[in-house]
This record gives sequence, structure tokens and C-alpha cells, in this order.
Amino acid sequence: MPREHQRYQERPSRLTGAVVWTLDVPPGPPGPARSVLPDGCMDLIWSAGRLVVAGPDTRAFRVDPGNRASCAAIRFPPGTAPVLLGVPADELRDHRVELADLWSRTAVRGLVDRIDRAADPATALEDHALGLAAAAGPPDPLTAAVADRLRRGGSVAATAAEVGLGARQLHRRSLAAFGYGPKTLARILRLQRALALIRTGLPYAEAACAAGCVDQAHLAREMRALAGTTLGAYFSTGDAEANSDTPQPSGSRTTA
Repeated sequence: MPREHQRYQERPSRLTGAVVWTLDVPPGPPGPARSVLPDGCMDLIWSAGRLVVAGPDTRAFRVDPGNRASCAAIRFPPGTAPVLLGVPADELRDHRVELADLWSRTAVRGLVDRIDRAADPATALEDHALGLAAAAGPPDPLTAAVADRLRRGGSVAATAAEVGLGARQLHRRSLAAFGYGPKTLARILRLQRALALIRTGLPYAEAACAAGCVDQAHLAREMRALAGTTLGAYFSTGDAEANSDTPQPSGSRTTA
């Protein structure tokens, strides 16, 4: 009997810049392992009666193929989740953490119960995120400006000058907001731009230059450093398809 494929779906959230996604896992043997590439984002994931925060990654995260639980989640754009969750992003870098380890266990238990009972867990999770955003107030315009400038390919120096911060101040603010310094965030977003261009059919060398790399060799080095694989291997496996649907700046599916 052929193995059924996992079904992944996503949609733009009512929370500006965020994405709501779901993963339905059919019964049966586990599929192949999948890698989720760094994207500068953080996710709040509901699965099997648990809420997990996926922190910002600096390297590819390998999804356990033995995880058979379906899930619903909201992916926050760079710099948003730390404000809503009340935890600096660098404390969660390269980690998956139970929300109950960050918040009151009583509060998390109540939230999990509401999501478990909801007809649509993804919408229930999104409603809670909207409530958090309303309580937190408007997003930090400086953080948003930094993320936007780097997403569009601006240099770190130009970004610092544009937002009126010195290099050390920008680095410190970026650690708390994004989980890493602006140079790392710029590299991650540049890699995602290049991969998105390659998916449209652009040759590697042209995509590398259009995304802001010096040349194809530069892109290849970044792919090895951030994704742990080569461009050829990535696009010859299901990983490229698995990371293809989310619009920038995310470009990945995070399933923890």
C-alpha cells in the first residue's frame, strides 16, 4: 500500500505579516526526514495537546520523521514573537521550547484546553495571537524598519545609518528582536531570496547575483553553512518543495 503524504496548508494571518499553517499527518509509516531552513521567523505550534515555541534558527532544523502528530501553528515575521511572548529571541535561538516553560503553566493549560476544544485549532491559535498583539500595542517601528531594509537586500551599515543606530546598538537590538545579529539575519534572508528565485527557474548564477551574493560560489558556501547541504542536493529532494510555499521572509515550513 503506498504511503499517504502529509498535507501542509498555509494562509496569510489576520495578524500583519504572520502566516497560519497546518500539517495533517495521516496514519501509517513515517515519511523521509525533512529539513527546515532558517528564515528569520519564530513559530508558535500546537500539537497533541502541547504548545511549543520554535525559536529563530541559524542552521537547518531536521524534522523527526517519527513525529506522527498533526499540528497547527502561526509563524511570526522577524522581530514580532519576542514582543508577544515576552522573551528575547536570542534566548530561544536554535531551540524548540514548551510554552509552559516560558509562561505560567496554568495559563498555558487553559489556552491548550481552548485550542483542543476549538472546531478549528489554527483559528483559535490565531485569535490568541491577535489578542496578544492588541495588548502589546503597535510593533516597534525601528525593528520593523531593520527587518524590511535587510529583507530588501540593504547592507548592515546602510541599515544602521537609516535607522539612526550605531553598529553595537543595532547588534544588541537585533539579538533581542531577531535572535541573532543583523549580519546573520541579512545572510539568512539573502539565502531565502536566492532560493525563491531558483524556484522560478532562474539559473543558480543569476539567482545568486540577483539575491545579492558575489557569485554562484558565494551562494554555494552560504547554502552549506546555513542549510547544511548543496544547492543540487536540496533541489533534487523533497526539501525544496517542502520549503517553497511560504512567501518571504519565511520561505520554510516549521514543524516541530
